[in-house]
Amino acid sequence: MDNFKDAFTFINLNWDTDFFGVNCAKATLHRPLTLSEWKKLKTKFIDYQFISIMNKNSEPTNAKLIGKETSAFLADVNIQFMKEIVSQVPMPEHISIQQALKRNDEIIELADFQFSRFIEDPELAIRGGREIYREWIKNSFGKLDKYFAISKDTTGKINGFLLFSYKGNDCVIELIAVSKESTKGGTGTSLFKAVEYEAYQKDCDKIIVGTQVRNSNAINFYQKVGCKQVGSHQVFHYWL
Repeated sequence: MDNFKDAFTFINLNWDTDFFGVNCAKATLHRPLTLSEWKKLKTKFIDYQFISIMNKNSEPTNAKLIGKETSAFLADVNIQFMKEIVSQVPMPEHISIQQALKRNDEIIELADFQFSRFIEDPELAIRGGREIYREWIKNSFGKLDKYFAISKDTTGKINGFLLFSYKGNDCVIELIAVSKESTKGGTGTSLFKAVEYEAYQKDCDKIIVGTQVRNSNAINFYQKVGCKQVGSHQVFHYWL
């Protein structure tokens, strides 16, 4: 990973490169860039076919540079949520927490997400974008740093899961999915509460999660469980 002071970071996306079959990288713009910083960043683009550019806090200066000097398009606006962990909540009875979970096809089957920049970008869609979240889950099985909160219905069938991990004192929600039959039954709330309980046991300060601006159901859900919006980051896709 390369750093240019505090302006931006630029990293190779090796997993994405293997999955999509094109050389991929990610640029994260941490603050408004000067022209010299932008020129420095652009020199790194030449070796790649696809670059994801995250403009943190949707800075207008950076958006103008991207729009003026590249053919990148706005693929997503990532809404960041946070909930401070200040007290212990009860652990829902029908939820279990599993670390390094072995492969589970029921969980893979539930991972059918409607909103994804990997689908809405046609170039990524034809390269398997619809399967990327399932691959994400498959690659999380058996990993000691990955945790699953799992909900089961009265028949013992899995009707929801939440994949999460820890970064320092933060609990990071990666993916959450609930069966269509359970969307209005409080399963998602129970999964979140279970993770909140577990994070408290781990002495975490907060839970953080991001979702797409178009996913109004997810935005409403995170607000319902007590999360506050703390960021809004533009994500541009740049094909060279």
